[in-house]
Amino acid sequence: MSFTPYAALPPDLIAEIRDGGLDPEAIYTDIARALEEDLPGGADDTTSAATISADARGTADWQAREPGVVAGLAIAAMVFRYVMGDEVDITDRLSDGSRVAERDVVMRVAGPTRGLLTAERTALNFACHLSGVATATATWVDALAGTNARVLDTRKTLPGWRALQKYAVRCGGGVNHRFSLADMAMVKDNHVIAAGGVVAALEAVRAAYPDLPIEVEVTDLEQLRELLAAGCERILLDNMSSAMMAEAVQITAGRAVLEASGGLTIDRAREVAETGVDFISVGALTHSVKVFDIGMDLLTP
Repeated sequence: MSFTPYAALPPDLIAEIRDGGLDPEAIYTDIARALEEDLPGGADDTTSAATISADARGTADWQAREPGVVAGLAIAAMVFRYVMGDEVDITDRLSDGSRVAERDVVMRVAGPTRGLLTAERTALNFACHLSGVATATATWVDALAGTNARVLDTRKTLPGWRALQKYAVRCGGGVNHRFSLADMAMVKDNHVIAAGGVVAALEAVRAAYPDLPIEVEVTDLEQLRELLAAGCERILLDNMSSAMMAEAVQITAGRAVLEASGGLTIDRAREVAETGVDFISVGALTHSVKVFDIGMDLLTP
């Protein structure tokens, strides 16, 4: 089976993915790798080849089977283009970040029926997972509405999927934390132990990387006071009670950005936000998210 080369993909689709903060060529490579899992060495889709005539054409609706926020539909469109090139027609595709209700059509695809079914699962794997991340993020955004707190993701991402998952967080209305170990220094408890204290760790990072943003984790209010005195501008409050967070906010009095973290659940979202923290980081947005249910159904001729 032959596939569409990157250079032959629609320029507007490439531009859309790039404008979303993703690397289209990297996405193309991910899609090629995913299709290789289904069709090793360019093998046939044996079921479709046996049951569907080569000249058959069909149309299928992509329909949301629950309410939520969609993400990854442009990537799904690239999957269909990769498999069928210009032979596939994609219409009625919603923008990533759109809120949908159950039974809403989020995209329609028309083309060679064999190709539609060959591409189906790979396209859904991307869109369902990323829509799950976006939907989970939107749930937190809704819970924090009316407060000053915003939800952050973490580096607890699926290996190789970090850019995609963080894109989906943005689609859901969340904010990205650091992308790597290099773009921001984040001093955690083990760094504090190794360095000999929160201020010692802060100063060590400042000396080594004077222009790098720094965040330092604290577990008690004494550490917080030490860091504020040292001029730390971003502090993570780890596994604190809501009462302690509220006191931390009062002590800080706007001198530093405060991030709440540590096993926080949606049931506590509002309570934590109302302490006055600036951010709430939630690893579950990416490390254990439930996929969003989208189905692809061929329309009866």
